[in-house]
Amino acid sequence: MRPNNHDNPKPPGRAEIKPGNIVWIIEKENYGTDKYKQGIVKEILSPGGAHPRGIKVRLTDGSVGRVQWLMEE
Repeated sequence: MRPNNHDNPKPPGRAEIKPGNIVWIIEKENYGTDKYKQGIVKEILSPGGAHPRGIKVRLTDGSVGRVQWLMEE
């Protein structure tokens, strides 16, 4: 995995992410870029508690990506 200046070096863990949260994700085709997408978590797809690139989720619009940041409520 190549480090870059865009992704969050410490993305939130699975315990911090819940369906209904508003998050910023990075989709696989956009790894290493600053093309993030904001949305609402529909379901958590990653089985583990943490992942170096972020926990994989599906948003309510069907997009799949890894959570980089949680939005403040």
